[in-house]
Amino acid sequence: MVAKNKKQTGKSPATLADRDRSPLVSPPGKSNVRRPGRDGKAFNSSHPNGLSGIRHKLGLTSSAAAKLGITLLLAVLAGYLHWYHLTQLFENDRHFSHLSNLEKEMAFRTEMGLYYSYYKTIIEAPSFLDGLHMVMNDRLTEYPLVINTLKRFNLYPEVVLASWYRVYTGVMGYFGIPTKMCWSINRGEGLTPVDSCEGMGDPAYFYVTCVFLLNGAMMSLFFIYGVYLSGSRLGGIVTTMCFFFNHGESTRVMWTPPLRESFAYPFLVLQMLLLTYILRTRIPSRMAMVALGISNLCFMLPWQFAQFVLLTQVASLFASYILGYLGATKMQSVLVTHMITLAVCFILMFGNSMLLTSFYASSLVSIWGIIALRDRFAQFFKPGIVTWVMQGLAWVASTVLFKFMLSTVLGASDDAHISGLIKSKFTSYKDFHTLMYTCAAEFDFMEFETPVRYIKTLLLPINMLVVALIAWRTVQDIVRFLRDGGKASGKTDDVDEAAGPEIVAKGELVYHSLQLVAFAVLAVLIMRLKLFLTPHMCIMASLICSKQLFGWIGEKFKHQAAVFAVMAIMAVQGVANLQAQWAIIGEFSNLPQEELLDWIQDNTRPDSVFAGAMPTMASVKLSTGRPIVNHPHYEDAGLRERTKLVYSMYSRMSGETVKRNLVKLGVDFFVLEDSWCTRRTRPGCSMPEIWDIEDPQNVGKIPLCTHMSRNSRPHFTTVFSNDIYKVLKVPKVTRDLR
Repeated sequence: MVAKNKKQTGKSPATLADRDRSPLVSPPGKSNVRRPGRDGKAFNSSHPNGLSGIRHKLGLTSSAAAKLGITLLLAVLAGYLHWYHLTQLFENDRHFSHLSNLEKEMAFRTEMGLYYSYYKTIIEAPSFLDGLHMVMNDRLTEYPLVINTLKRFNLYPEVVLASWYRVYTGVMGYFGIPTKMCWSINRGEGLTPVDSCEGMGDPAYFYVTCVFLLNGAMMSLFFIYGVYLSGSRLGGIVTTMCFFFNHGESTRVMWTPPLRESFAYPFLVLQMLLLTYILRTRIPSRMAMVALGISNLCFMLPWQFAQFVLLTQVASLFASYILGYLGATKMQSVLVTHMITLAVCFILMFGNSMLLTSFYASSLVSIWGIIALRDRFAQFFKPGIVTWVMQGLAWVASTVLFKFMLSTVLGASDDAHISGLIKSKFTSYKDFHTLMYTCAAEFDFMEFETPVRYIKTLLLPINMLVVALIAWRTVQDIVRFLRDGGKASGKTDDVDEAAGPEIVAKGELVYHSLQLVAFAVLAVLIMRLKLFLTPHMCIMASLICSKQLFGWIGEKFKHQAAVFAVMAIMAVQGVANLQAQWAIIGEFSNLPQEELLDWIQDNTRPDSVFAGAMPTMASVKLSTGRPIVNHPHYEDAGLRERTKLVYSMYSRMSGETVKRNLVKLGVDFFVLEDSWCTRRTRPGCSMPEIWDIEDPQNVGKIPLCTHMSRNSRPHFTTVFSNDIYKVLKVPKVTRDLR
C-alpha cells in the first residue's frame, strides 16, 4: 500500500435554533421572559447594528449575550469534535481514502448499498430531473415491477445530497476549481492497481462527508439540549461527555453512514429540544409549533421506523397530560402539529399506506378523542386513579381498534411483520419472516453486557438517581392530589396558566422521564433500539447539574464540585472506551465479491436478472446496474414473499420446486453463497432450520444448497465460482415456460 497525503476539510456548521430567549437559564422560582425587547434597557448606540443590533433584537443584556456566545462557541466545538471523531473512526476502519470506486461501493454493505445506488443513479443521469424520474420509475430493484423507490425506501436524503453534489460539481467545474485528487494505488499480492480519489468531487466522499457533518451538527444540538434542560452550561458538558464515553452504545453512524437513522436521528434531537421549549413555555408561539412540525417532518421522511419513536413520544406526553402536568390546550396543539406533519409526510411519500395504518397515526386520533371527551370522563368517574386508568385503557383499546380498521379498509399488510415481531417477543410464536429478524443479533433482546457498560461509565446509576428524584416528587404530587380529593388536579383547559411555573417545570421533567422509560422498553425488546435509549440517557444525565433537582447539595461551588467529581469517575472507563475505538485499525478488502462483480459486469447482458442473498443483491444492483428481484429493504409485504421464494434455495425442497420459483420471478442467474447454507447464529437460526418452520414435510432432508455447492446439475448450470460465491444459471429452456 502506498502512502499519500490526505486532505480532509470541512467545518461543522453552527446550528442555532431560532430562540425567543437564551437557553442558558431557567432558575426555579423565577419567571422566564418570553417576549424580550419590550422592557429592555436602551443600548448606548443610537443605531444598533452588527452584534449590538442582534443583541438588541433578542433583548439581551451584555452579560446574557456573552453567556449565549460562550454557549454557542462550546456547542460548535462539540460539533466539530464529533465530526472529527466520526471521520477518523470511519477512515481508520476502512482506509476509505485509499479505496477504488468499486471498493467504496462494496464497503456499503446490505441496505446501505441499496440506498447509495439511488444517489449514484441521480448523479450519473443526464440531468437531475432525469435521475429523479429514474428512481421514481425504477425497473431494476424488483424486476419486472416498476416501483417508485422514493415512496418505498425513504430516499429523500439521497435526492437532496445528489442535487447538492450536482450543483457543487457544476459550480466548481464552471470556475475550473479542482474538487478531488486521484492516485494510482498499488495493492500488491499480484492484484491490479486501482485508481483512488479523495475530495468533495468524489461521489462517495461527498456522501459520507455530508452525513458526518450532519451528525457533527447533531452533537452541537446535544450540547444545547443539555444546557437548556439543566439550566447550566455544565449540563451541556456532561451530556457531551456521556455521549463520547458511551459512543459505541450511542450511534453506529461511523460504521454505517448510509443507514436511515444517520439522516433522521439528528432531526429527532432538534424536535425533542423544540418540544422541551414548548413544554416549558406557558403559551408557545405559532412559530415554535411550526418549527416543531418541520423538525418532525425531517425526522419522518428519511426513516420508516420514525413512526414508532413518535408513538412513544405521544404516549409519554399523554401520560403527562393524564397526571395533570400538561394542559389540554397545549396537548391538543402538539397533537395537531403531529397530525399535520403526518399528512404532509403522507403526501410527500406519495401515499405510503404504512404511515396511515401505523399505531402512531391511530394513537393521535384516539388521544385527540379522549381529550375532547374529558368532560364525559369527569362525569362518569371521580377524579383520581380510576379516571387515569380508564383514560389509559381507552387509549390502548381505541388505538388498536383504529389501527386494524384502517389496515382492513386500506388493505395494507406491509407492517404485518412488526406485529409478528412483537408477538414473538412475548410468546413462542415464530414464522419465516419473524425469524429473519429475531435471528439477527440487533433484533434480539438487549444483551446483558450493555447495562454493565452503562454502569461502568456511571450512565445508568446517574439516570437511576435522576429518575428516582423525579418519580419521588411526582408521587408526592399524586398523593397530595388524592388527599385533596382532586381539587388541586390542575385539569383545566389551561393547566400551565393555572398551576404556575413550578408545575410546568415538573411536567417537562416528567415527560423526559417517561420518554426514557419508553426508550428503555424498546431497547430491552430490540437491542438495535438502544441507539435511542443511550443518547436520551446522556440528555437525562445533564440533570445532575439542575438546581431544581439537586439544589439540596448546597451552594453552587459544592454542587459543581460534586458534578466534576462524578465526571472524573466517569472518565476512567469513558476514556478507555474511546481508546478502544481509536485502536480500531483496518482496511476494507473483499476480493471474492470484487471478482463476482467484475465477472457479472464482463460476462452478462445489462438486462440479465439476478437473485440471491439480500445483502449481495444490493451490491449487484449498485456496482453492476443489473436488475434484481429481491433486496434488503424488508418492509414491504410483496418483497417479503419474493425473498421467501428466492430463499427456497436454502430450504430442503426439491431442485425442481426451487427452479420453478426462480422461473416465476424471471431470474436468469442465482448467486449462491455456501455461508448462508451453513451459518448458524444460534440454535434454530440457520436458513435450513428457519425453513423447517415453514416446510415441515421436508424436515430431515439434506438442504438443496448443499447439493448445489457440490453439483448444480441437472437443474442449474454453474457459470462462475470462487471461494465464497457460485453463480447458477437458470436454463433458458426452463425460462421459456413463462
